[in-house]
Amino acid sequence: MTEQEHRSILSICIMAAFADGSDEREREEIRRIAQGLGDEAGVDLAALYQDVLLQRVSLADAVRDLASPQAKALAYEMAVCVCTADGVQSAEECLFLSNLQAALGLDASVGQAHRERAEALAATPLAEPFDPAVSPGPVVAAASTLSEAEMDKTILDAAILNGALELLPESLSTMAIIPLQMRLVYRIGKSYGYELDAGHVKDFLATAGVGLASQYLEQAGRKLLGGLLGAIGGGLLGGLGRQAVSSGMSFASTWALGHVAQRYYAGGRVLSAQMLRDTFQQMLADAKGLQGRYLPQMQEQARTLDTAKIVEMVRGG
Repeated sequence: MTEQEHRSILSICIMAAFADGSDEREREEIRRIAQGLGDEAGVDLAALYQDVLLQRVSLADAVRDLASPQAKALAYEMAVCVCTADGVQSAEECLFLSNLQAALGLDASVGQAHRERAEALAATPLAEPFDPAVSPGPVVAAASTLSEAEMDKTILDAAILNGALELLPESLSTMAIIPLQMRLVYRIGKSYGYELDAGHVKDFLATAGVGLASQYLEQAGRKLLGGLLGAIGGGLLGGLGRQAVSSGMSFASTWALGHVAQRYYAGGRVLSAQMLRDTFQQMLADAKGLQGRYLPQMQEQARTLDTAKIVEMVRGG
């Protein structure tokens, strides 16, 4: 895929992130991601972000530079995942995706099928049966039903799995990382006696500084610029080593979230928002130092994951 096609796809993804409006914090997070991805790839994605934000580039402009059917399909798939990352497609996001599908000239049935798969992942319940009316449990410090060793293993296994998912070429594999992170936080909270709903877990991630749409954009952007996302034939193409940094980000963010959740619920949920963010950043830095040690395990899992059963895997994870 050409550099211009990379730029066009990322432009479309940023448009998708802004489709239903965004607050200043979200815009700043997307700007940071664009800057970071551009620095890694040696291209000026910060300027691309500004062009989208200031509406100097239109949807038609972005689509015009996508020549191959594969690039067009990938642009649509990534936009769907950005719009669906928080589990809900707003009316504005649905309209954006409809306009994008028409501009790309994609078959409506193909587009709808991908939207349904993405929605199935994003809406995966945290527990079975799932009652959305359940409120978070009482604010009390408690002992976990998991031992320290079991807690560490639960967090590490989740981090390795998410690192493996980011090594895969399918866009939906990246989409699975967020619900798996949410399920991890849910399980940790539950082990301390808290009955959490999806809204609480999303708020926890957001307070820690983990945006759902922006996290997907960062993960998928690294895969795209690394030449792996959307690889024809669904194979790994010998690119596992090339994706070491990318998988390290998902490994690190999952590991950090798990350990922050452990501290938060063990202490009776009394950490302030700033303390949560600071603790997450500290844990994230620690986790990045562990990525190289566990990369072989991520690679091994990536070779054996059945991506055709990704929704079932998330539900049963």
